[in-house]
Amino acid sequence: MPRPRKRPAGAAGPEKKGQSEKRTKSENLGEASAKVENSSLQKTSAFKKCGRNLSNYWLMKSEPESRLEKGVDVKFSIEDLKAQPKQTACWDGVRNYQARNFLRAMKLEEAFFYHSNCKEPGIVGLMKIVKEAYPDHTQFEKNNPHYDPSSQEDNPKWSMRLVCYVHLIFFTQIFFFSYFFQ
Repeated sequence: MPRPRKRPAGAAGPEKKGQSEKRTKSENLGEASAKVENSSLQKTSAFKKCGRNLSNYWLMKSEPESRLEKGVDVKFSIEDLKAQPKQTACWDGVRNYQARNFLRAMKLEEAFFYHSNCKEPGIVGLMKIVKEAYPDHTQFEKNNPHYDPSSQEDNPKWSMRLVCYVHLIFFTQIFFFSYFFQ
């Protein structure tokens, strides 16, 4: 282990500055922070002018291409949601604890439908969450790919939501969202 060396007197090092220099630096920092505050105020007022009804959106992922899990095809796309009766379906099969907690925390609001694990992943549509979280029935069905033998009917581990198709999102709309919400 190297030993610390003593610095000889007069060697180069940080110089002590007078009080007046410190004040000037803090004044300059104050001016810089004022500029930052002003720019954020301008951005906020622009948001107020452009979009008064800005809200948070959840991003809910699904796989639009066929994938077999325990012999069952688990594909589900925005087109599949649109083809459902009343364009409404259960958002089931979530088997990740953090995602489950987010699913439970959602309110009755809109969410982006995201295609993942496919040739062109991305947001493809908008849907509405229409029912509070309730137990996912697939966790109890032994022939279902999402069956969880450790889950109890009196104390279920997994939840699901009922979602409803709103509309497709096209590239120009995605460009708008990415530009506007940066």
